[in-house]
Amino acid sequence: DVQLQVSGGGLVQPGGSLRLSCAASGFVFGVYDMYWFRQTPGKGPEWVSSINVGGVANYANALKGRFSISRDGAQKTVYLDMNGLNAEDTATYYCNARILSRQYWGQGTQVTVSS
Repeated sequence: DVQLQVSGGGLVQPGGSLRLSCAASGFVFGVYDMYWFRQTPGKGPEWVSSINVGGVANYANALKGRFSISRDGAQKTVYLDMNGLNAEDTATYYCNARILSRQYWGQGTQVTVSS
């Protein structure tokens, strides 16, 4: 079974940093693009970033320069490094993979930016 195990969320002060991890299993990690989304209550998922199999990353415009996505094929893990966090980044963050026309989601991790 496809599994995406997300970790690394928590409470951070404004201006702080966090690293999210998404450990993948149950599929050939190296042949699929990986995605991060986030969601706040009452809103739909917001695309944050993606990374293709070649390591080329893309970001939502508002997050460029603060967020960095990477992937480790040996560990079958995709990371999201978040810097300069502010209150607007408070959300539940989800890892996502699209495999054979089906979407898979990790369980989500809460990121709260507050002093």
